Amino acid sequence: MDAADFSAVLSEVRRFVRERVVPLEAEIDEKDEMPAEIREAAKKMGLFGFALPEEYGGLGLSMYEEAQLMFELGYTTPSLRSMFGTNNGIAGHVLMVGGTEEQKAEWLPRIASGDVLASFALTEAEAGSDPSTLTTRAHLDGDDWVINGAKRYITNAPLADVFMVFARTDPDAPRTRGISTFLVPAGTPGLTVAPKDHKMGQFGAWTADVYFDDVRVPATALVGGEAGLNRGFGTAMGCIAHGRVHISSLCVGMAERLVDESVEYASTRRQSGKLIGSFQLVQGLIADSMTDYYAGRATVLEAARAFDAGTDTKIGPSCTKYFASEMVWRVADRAVQVHGGAGYMRGVAVERFYRDARLFRIYEGTSQIQQVIIAKALLGEAARG
Repeated sequence: MDAADFSAVLSEVRRFVRERVVPLEAEIDEKDEMPAEIREAAKKMGLFGFALPEEYGGLGLSMYEEAQLMFELGYTTPSLRSMFGTNNGIAGHVLMVGGTEEQKAEWLPRIASGDVLASFALTEAEAGSDPSTLTTRAHLDGDDWVINGAKRYITNAPLADVFMVFARTDPDAPRTRGISTFLVPAGTPGLTVAPKDHKMGQFGAWTADVYFDDVRVPATALVGGEAGLNRGFGTAMGCIAHGRVHISSLCVGMAERLVDESVEYASTRRQSGKLIGSFQLVQGLIADSMTDYYAGRATVLEAARAFDAGTDTKIGPSCTKYFASEMVWRVADRAVQVHGGAGYMRGVAVERFYRDARLFRIYEGTSQIQQVIIAKALLGEAARG
């Protein structure tokens, strides 16, 4: 995107987030629902397709540009980003990476416009951080594929129009092979979405279990056609690598907000007749958080540059996801500490962000999984003993 045009997009999103969404944060958290007017505004701004190619109606942002956009979106409740994150990220990228031209033409324009909400159905009860162990299966019956199994914690499942479903199509193949991806529209007979999960935080972003009981889809539902058969695991990993940089950027945006909240409180709250910002130990907490934020921002931008260049699509995304998710958790914890007892009260922004931030260390691969990925990539055979 032209630099001037991109700057205008960032400015528009910044105003939208800070003037329209931030004032609604408490309501979104209390009602566990994103207001319809915010959803419609996001559609008009092109936020459902910012990472999708221009030829399909998206904005076509690079990873470096996307990271900067996510800094702005991360400044408010993460449920805003979650509303369109799967369209741009792991679900939309399934088609970008592995779809046929026909599948891209049919689905991507509607995904980019927000007319279709897509979900990424990979995680299972016993296949989370290691999705290669998934047990959902699909077998051919005549010209159709029949899918059986269950998925867990699927983002936007209660609202989704289509699911990108990962299922084992060759039970005899090694774990990371024999997995394929299917386009399954909501409402397909045999597909059931459970009631939404009641989570610790990130209210307004809905997740739920999804069940497949003899779900029958045509051969054209196989992502990538015949060429995509048994290649779903590689597709998933490519999408998740992009998602790790995406989530890292979100963490940086939230860290900026938490620093701002801490500075504002320390500049106005008095204790023993003094502003608490005059106490050196409070200053230390804020200085540490600003340093964490600064380092996280630099790390994400470097990882995004390398991702765009194709020079690092594995270690970099894992390093930045590991660092940024742990970083924002530290910053959230300090923000609550700066606020003291007020930081433990519902209705105070830092209390809400404290709950919201906890999830970042879990999804898109836990911090421990990132450690394993990084170490194995560096150590090679030595990591196997």
